Amino acid sequence: MSTVPTTPATLPSRPDAIAAGAGMDAVTLLVGDLDQQVRFYRDVLLFDVIETPIDRLAGSGRPDVVTLGRGTTPLVVLRHTPDLPPQQRGQAGLFHSAFLFEDRAALAATVASVAQKAPQSYVGSADHLVSLAFYATDPEGNGVELYWDRDRGDWGFDPQGHVQMDSLRLDPNEFLRQHLREPSSVDAFGLPAAPASGATIGHVHLQVGDVPSARDFYVDALGFDVMAEFHGALFVAAGGYHHHIAVNTWNSAGAGPRASALGLGEIGIVVPTADDVAALGDRLAHARVQARHDGLTLSFEDPWRNLIKVTAG
Repeated sequence: MSTVPTTPATLPSRPDAIAAGAGMDAVTLLVGDLDQQVRFYRDVLLFDVIETPIDRLAGSGRPDVVTLGRGTTPLVVLRHTPDLPPQQRGQAGLFHSAFLFEDRAALAATVASVAQKAPQSYVGSADHLVSLAFYATDPEGNGVELYWDRDRGDWGFDPQGHVQMDSLRLDPNEFLRQHLREPSSVDAFGLPAAPASGATIGHVHLQVGDVPSARDFYVDALGFDVMAEFHGALFVAAGGYHHHIAVNTWNSAGAGPRASALGLGEIGIVVPTADDVAALGDRLAHARVQARHDGLTLSFEDPWRNLIKVTAG
């Protein structure tokens, strides 16, 4: 299919679309071995510890919860739930959490850390045309994507506003040769310390039972726009981004609602204002999706019992 150098901003917007400024918030993972998981996200992915389990003297924190991120931006919340069983391969749930880096140097430093400290966790890389991505798996089997976006002006879109994406070869060693910089400091291992530039949650990729039901929920009910479909996966977003949420059935075709297990705990979505939260609540009620609104957070589940929480930015 041919593409034209346009952006979705030039195309008609849906009146029922989710707020254009919507984005993703920290992903919550239910983990069996909290210390092991903290070491991976802190020492291997170079995240900062933002919140630790409750300090009874200081009266801060939450029991058995560790939040990590870059600077003060939370990226992943680890909730200790050792009594839950591991997630089964064919079960619906998390495919990967995707962490978006501000620049290629910061991404390269993190990829180098993975290669040096946990090479067994590394599973591949790809040039997606809109982004450069590297993939790993944490010690409990949760997928991780580390990526950098090309400038939106370099993305290609078709006349319907669908973004051009692909999975092309990306040589990790050549990427590191080009973008790995001499560190200004080193960590306890003598390896590059966490770079100063930030990162955010760029998107969350889920494995689901079927794509049409996911489209009904994430597009028709929540109001995300379809940005791409290829290789049996659906990519949806707000505001013309290449995707905030993706779904596939590569390992989970036919899967029903999730049983309680380790893995994905919560997906966070942030919209600009409280009015946007209320509007989304009204849209879910119209779609007969049960939701709870406590005045700050709108909570609901997708068809596979993935918990989603929406807050105002």
